[in-house]
Amino acid sequence: MSVGAGRRTANGAVLRPRAKATPYLFILPHFVFFAAFLLWPFFYGIYTSLFEYDFLRPERRPFVGLENYHNLIDPDSVQYDDFWRSMRNTGEFLVWSVPPLVLVALVLAVLLNGRYPGRNLFRTLFFAPYALSATAAAVLWWWNLQPTGGLPNHFLSAVGVDGPAWLSSMPETWAAITIATVWWTIGFNTIIFLAALQDIPAVLYEAASIDGAGPMQQFRRITLPLLKPVVVLVLTITLIASANLFAQPFIMTAGGPLQRTESIIYRIYIEGFQRNQMGSAAAMSVVVASLLLVLTFVNFRVFGRKEQA
Repeated sequence: MSVGAGRRTANGAVLRPRAKATPYLFILPHFVFFAAFLLWPFFYGIYTSLFEYDFLRPERRPFVGLENYHNLIDPDSVQYDDFWRSMRNTGEFLVWSVPPLVLVALVLAVLLNGRYPGRNLFRTLFFAPYALSATAAAVLWWWNLQPTGGLPNHFLSAVGVDGPAWLSSMPETWAAITIATVWWTIGFNTIIFLAALQDIPAVLYEAASIDGAGPMQQFRRITLPLLKPVVVLVLTITLIASANLFAQPFIMTAGGPLQRTESIIYRIYIEGFQRNQMGSAAAMSVVVASLLLVLTFVNFRVFGRKEQA
């Protein structure tokens, strides 16, 4: 009898293992929401991308096959320039935002992991902005970075320096969006790093201190290697979140100046809801989702650590 097929009692009867429904009942609520709000929209988006989908006229939705995808790689199409410009803009934002959102968050987590009075207050202060909505954070920084009345330019003018036009010139505009994004979301990454740091056994640092290792050596030889899986996780979710940039340029710059801060999600919104080309917008969404899946796979393959059996 194969292992796992059952076990025999004293009288020779075979007891078959019973399928337990309890674990699946715990999973069921999450799966229902996942299927309703992620799985179904994903496949319906693929379906929509195969049509010239008029959102306002359900009776006029001719099947066009892969034409919407072809338009994204056809230099003569209307969508080509806008799509690839917004993709380049999104890539530029990744360069601006991902390093501070990962590296600064790690530094903050190390500092907040120390033992000193008031550390819980500092943890709360750093995480508090993440409780705001994207709209609230963007409006706050839109007001704060106004050329007249904004706090940075006010302090600069107090020392005789003319402040830059944060929301209407490059590269200051990307700096403004990055500052708003980092301020708003860095607390989330910091908390993840902090939780991982607290899982590292203190005895490792005690042994390293006895051997004469200083704080930097302990960080390089103990902290970083043990944090590698968490760093990969934070890097992945930060790349995905930054690639979904929308509210900050939508509210703070309206995609300007000259569409230089128009992200790919912003372009999809314009294509679908302003130009009423929902099929083309769905094709853009499918391409972006596919690229993010590939990016995530490469990230885990290159930076991820293979667990030893």
